[in-house]
Amino acid sequence: MTPLEMILSATALLAAALSIVIVFAYHRKTKHLLEHMNAMLTAAMNGSFSEKTFDESLLSAVETKLAHYLSASTVSAQNLQEEKEEIKALIADISHQTKTPIANILLYAQLLSEQTLPEESQPCVAALNTQAEKLSFLIGALVKTSRLEAGVIQLQPKPSNVQPMLNTVLAQIAPKAAKKEITINCAETDAAACADVKWTGEAIYNILDNAVKYTPRGGSIQVSTTVYHLFCRIDLADTGIGIVEDEQAKIFGRFYRSPDVSEAEGVGIGLYLARQIVSGQGGYIKVSSRPSEGACFSIFLPLQP
Repeated sequence: MTPLEMILSATALLAAALSIVIVFAYHRKTKHLLEHMNAMLTAAMNGSFSEKTFDESLLSAVETKLAHYLSASTVSAQNLQEEKEEIKALIADISHQTKTPIANILLYAQLLSEQTLPEESQPCVAALNTQAEKLSFLIGALVKTSRLEAGVIQLQPKPSNVQPMLNTVLAQIAPKAAKKEITINCAETDAAACADVKWTGEAIYNILDNAVKYTPRGGSIQVSTTVYHLFCRIDLADTGIGIVEDEQAKIFGRFYRSPDVSEAEGVGIGLYLARQIVSGQGGYIKVSSRPSEGACFSIFLPLQP
């Protein structure tokens, strides 16, 4: 090998070695930066993040911007938690302050109805009792909804048999159905679903309450259950007035009342609350209906958490 070839070979080896060193150094620096950023994100998620001082390099500038962003996110999370606690206290205060007056109004209305009153006073007493019950229901529904939205109420779904839950709800709705001579048929099932039994029962009751309200005297309601691969479906089908297609996407809105039922009692919050409860457990509600042909509300509950 000539001296020139030896020099060229040595130069090539030196260049290769230098390239390896540069790549290794760059890789090490990049790894260090990523590890540092990962530590920052971890600290931000567990609430222990604090901003540090960095130099003026481009990579450090990125670190600084990320630090500022995480600081702002931490402050926002703290403010959100404080607002949540304030809402929680407000809801508790409203619930406490209104419970006793409404109970007293209902009590005095009942006492008045038991007294011997002039005939012209009796409709007033009946109206007073009806409006007091409506107010009690409205306050209760608003408090429940607010608690769900604010995260005060934590749904705790767990695998449970569906039939006992349905039996409890049917026993609650039976008196209202009996007053209108409405028959409720429930197909027995051994199905199970992942649900918070108490609150899912509340959702089912709200839907059945609407079914009784909008089903003519002598009608019927059918309750059935179907199990799929991922979901358990509970169908609540009535022979009521039905729902036009344009209204079906709106009836789950808070305080929404269809113009077709504006004369009927209600505040338009039952279906909204039902959807909040079901969706909060990973499920969903569908409705199929035609005017004058009844409606079928289907509640889909997951089989697994």
